[in-house]
This record gives sequence, structure tokens and C-alpha cells, in this order.
Amino acid sequence: MEQEEIWNGEVAGRYDTPGSGMFAPEVLEPAVDRLARLAGKGRALEFAIGTGRVAVPLAERGVCVTGIELSLPMVEQLRTKADEATIPVIIGDMATTRAPGTYTLVYLVYNTISNLLTQDEQVACFRNAARHLAPGGRFVIELGVPELRKLPPGQTAVVRQFERGYIGLHTYDVVRQHIVSHHVRFDESEHARLFRTPHRYIWPAELDLMAKLAGFELQARHADWVGSAFTAESSSHVSVYRVPRGQ
Repeated sequence: MEQEEIWNGEVAGRYDTPGSGMFAPEVLEPAVDRLARLAGKGRALEFAIGTGRVAVPLAERGVCVTGIELSLPMVEQLRTKADEATIPVIIGDMATTRAPGTYTLVYLVYNTISNLLTQDEQVACFRNAARHLAPGGRFVIELGVPELRKLPPGQTAVVRQFERGYIGLHTYDVVRQHIVSHHVRFDESEHARLFRTPHRYIWPAELDLMAKLAGFELQARHADWVGSAFTAESSSHVSVYRVPRGQ
């Protein structure tokens, strides 16, 4: 399934969950705080800006934010919160689409780089970020660590979350480094709703090599947005890559 088909009007309409999930203050505010500090007085570019979960509060902090987004329905949802003058958006994919101007910060949050399903596309995304950045500029990626230690030999699926009315599981293709995330929501009736998204998972070391191919150097890696130490037990990371000033 193509990404445009996945992020359709129905999904865009129920994507925002104000105050809960990835919109919960304890999830969102540390990300906005960190990105605002990294942007400083410069301009920021968000790859896959979606409905503006991060961009809107970041713009409210006074950061000049531009976005790139493939899904028109997601941008239409963003437009209910901020107009084109406040947050300009260029329609296109994050691996190849150019936004006008130069930026001090490009960022890509919540595992979204894994929506690119080949290594070549993911490398192209790094190179596209580099094209937008001034010397000394930073590219920030938030990404989960592959959970293959939870996958017993011969098993291809793992339940990630189970709660009343919801089951989340991952199915793996370890040869292609692909995951399909399955989200099943149900109620007391016999009916359930399934939403699936494909991803290509990336190991931190592989991500660093992609960065080097695009001319970046790793500046920092933490387990979260508040700066906790990244360890072998961390389930995710926030990695900050920098364009050397000599470039």
C-alpha cells in the first residue's frame, strides 16, 4: 500500500488526540522544548509535518517553521490550526522534495523516517536534510530501537500493547528489515477496526552510517527528549546530527 493511501482523509480525521497519546503534554512538551532550543533564532523545517502536532506549538514559541508533507488530508487537518502564512507546507515526499531557503534545523519525529521502506530512500532523506541546512545546522531524528530481542526464533509477530478496546502488534520480515504495525480497536460489539502501517526499521549504527554518507556528524544521542542517557535497554532515541561548519 502506498503512503498516500495510508494517510487518507479518514486517518487524518482521527489522527489528533488532544491531551492524550502522542499529544499528551508529557510526550509533546519535551520535544517542543528541545527543538526550540536547537532552532534558536533560526528557521526550522519539519519533514512529514502531518497535522502539525509538533509544528504548531513550536511556531507558537516563535520559531519560524516550514513543513514538507505527502498527504493532502493531513495538511487539510493542519490548516484547521494554522494558515499557510503561519506554517507554509510544501506537498511532496521527505526524501526528494525541496523547501525554499536555508534552515538551522531540520527534524523528523515519531519514527517517521521508517515510513520510507528502502535503505536508498532513507539515505536520500538524510541527503535531502543536508541540502536544506546551513553549515552548523542540525538534523534531529526520533526513532525507536528495533525490538528483535522480543522475537523468539521462528516467531514473526509480537504483541506490543494490550488494553481494553485495543490490541497493538508488530509482524516482522527480518530479511528486508520490515515491520507492519497492526492497530486493532474494538468495543463490546462484534465489530473491530484495523489500521496497518508498514515500516523499515533502522539500527542506530546503520542510521549513523546514513548520516555520514550525507555529510553529517553525530552530535548527541539520548534515550528521550529530556536528555536521558541512551543505553542498551533504551527503546527509542533522539539523535542530533550536525553539518560540520567547514562544509
